[in-house]
Amino acid sequence: MEYLDIVFSGHAIRRMFERQISKSDVIYVAKKGQVVESYPTDTPYPSYLLLGIIDKRPIHAVIAISDEQNCIVITVYEPSNDLWDENFSKRRSS
Repeated sequence: MEYLDIVFSGHAIRRMFERQISKSDVIYVAKKGQVVESYPTDTPYPSYLLLGIIDKRPIHAVIAISDEQNCIVITVYEPSNDLWDENFSKRRSS
């Protein structure tokens, strides 16, 4: 995806610190990640769950795209095997 700018929410920065996920890793996921889920009705902007694999570590990033085409990183985490399939791209059934 192409963006004019990438902005990190305070929540995303806290989660990155807690989960030891670097800014460069999140930027990679935001630019090159696979869209796993989309949430077109989210407000104030549509958002997306992206997946990127960095050094064999899966990373999920939830981003929103503003009207100005800026990427707002909402949160980031390492997906759990318990909740996601082996490719971390589909939620497991309950």
